[in-house]
Amino acid sequence: MLYRTLFLSDIHLGTRGCRADLLVPFLRSHEASTIYLVGDIFDGWAISRRGWHWPQTHNNVVQTLLDKARRGTRVVFIPGNHDEIMRNYLGTHFGGIEVMQSADFNGINGKRYLVTHGDQFDAVVMNAKWLAYFGDAAYDFLLWLNPKINRLRSLWGGRYWSLSKWAKQQVKTAVNFIGQYEDVLADEARRGGYDGVICGHIHHANIRQIKDIAYINTGDWVESCTAIVEHPTGKIELIDWEERAAETIQRRPKRKKSKELAQLDS
Repeated sequence: MLYRTLFLSDIHLGTRGCRADLLVPFLRSHEASTIYLVGDIFDGWAISRRGWHWPQTHNNVVQTLLDKARRGTRVVFIPGNHDEIMRNYLGTHFGGIEVMQSADFNGINGKRYLVTHGDQFDAVVMNAKWLAYFGDAAYDFLLWLNPKINRLRSLWGGRYWSLSKWAKQQVKTAVNFIGQYEDVLADEARRGGYDGVICGHIHHANIRQIKDIAYINTGDWVESCTAIVEHPTGKIELIDWEERAAETIQRRPKRKKSKELAQLDS
């Protein structure tokens, strides 16, 4: 697919929770004139706490992005809190990838958007960083437990299920936080004279109108495997790649699907 603009965030390369196995085929099958990497592309917090998990698929993500930049795609990297070390290099280029604090995005629809990771509007990250680290460790535990649950689910043909995503949806305080975060980002965009905001950070993909402001969150590639795209027509769409990949497998001929299952079982 060819798009005008593609927005990705919260990939968390360097962690076991990163779904690089799904991101690589997504990147290879989706071209865009401009790609915005909206923070937490790699996880610098993992270095100080437990060391990186960096399999070949994570290398493939980096190489695919660099290849796109070399072939003329504009790639803009807006660091988040997990890769905040890159905020020391604002205004520089790495392999053709621009590093910026935030960006102005002008859509074909005539609207102007603030593009920011969003952590600077998260009171927990800004004012109680130790609590953010504690929450991150608990989140990692859920991600560690999740594949073990999914291996059991696969025995009965169940599709991938995110324990961490389920937990966040069940906790009232988390739901309240998401709503407050969205409102704060919308207020910031309004103060800046923008028509909307495109962000990440909270791993909750969403497109909704908050009064006069379009709130757009890219989601993540740990729990949801989502991205925001701008079509050549100006339409802005949320893509759930995991859901599309699952539908593609289900539509394959039964004989081929049975053969794949047999190979997995052998």
